[in-house]
Amino acid sequence: MLVEIEQALVSCQPDLVLVYGDTNSTLAGALAAAKLHIPVAHVEAGLRSFNMHMPEEINRILTDQISDLLFCPTDAAVDNLYNEGFANKSVQVLQVGDVMQDSAQLFANQASAPAGVLPKQFILATLHRAENTDNPECLASIVAALNKLHATLAPVVLPLHPRTRKLIAQQGVKLNIHLIDPVGYFEMVWLLENCELVLTDSGGVQKEAFFFGKACVTMRDQTEWVELINIGANELVGADQHKIIDAATRNIGRKIQDTHQLYGGGHAAQRIVDILVERTV
Repeated sequence: MLVEIEQALVSCQPDLVLVYGDTNSTLAGALAAAKLHIPVAHVEAGLRSFNMHMPEEINRILTDQISDLLFCPTDAAVDNLYNEGFANKSVQVLQVGDVMQDSAQLFANQASAPAGVLPKQFILATLHRAENTDNPECLASIVAALNKLHATLAPVVLPLHPRTRKLIAQQGVKLNIHLIDPVGYFEMVWLLENCELVLTDSGGVQKEAFFFGKACVTMRDQTEWVELINIGANELVGADQHKIIDAATRNIGRKIQDTHQLYGGGHAAQRIVDILVERTV
């Protein structure tokens, strides 16, 4: 990625490189630009799980260190950067909100149901994070919780990630829930809009549950979205079977209202554009 991105940057000579999130391509884009002395703007800057075993955490930290504009989605993200000394660096740290909320609002009316017959009322689950799927004990505990909830509380619908499917087969774990094939964004929005509860180990899905007014139970030990924990919209339970079942039972059907405007109210992208235009004019 470094080689090819550098060639593209040399060819088009941009005024600035905009990178988003915490993937390997995020870091590659930022690093290629920084080495060519092209300013870098990082959207979703400042997030921290404080878990260095997560590859995303390494990508976030390094990308922030070589960026010139740090577009933070939350006040907590701004605080994280200041705690790391960014107040003393020649960079701009800006709280603009979260473009994922912009996207959720923009495309909500284009949601479409996944193929096949789905239960009228259901719990939506996602499961893919390596700390859960690569650990046989964690995977077995989560699967046991999902099976129990499906049998006693409400049908559990799980769009099964191909990597997770492979690991479940390798470990001989039996999932007795409503499995569906992986879905696209519009189908995922439909599932979020129509579910009674979200169970996930994803980062983004925690926020999307909030955007669509659904309580979330997160099967991780840490989260970057601490504000959702603080207002009671999200609950961390790790991979503990009994905690997952207890939290799901308490939260199913509970409606969440975005009374705090935590993520910018759907105007983050416009704020970013305005700042970039002002900078380059």
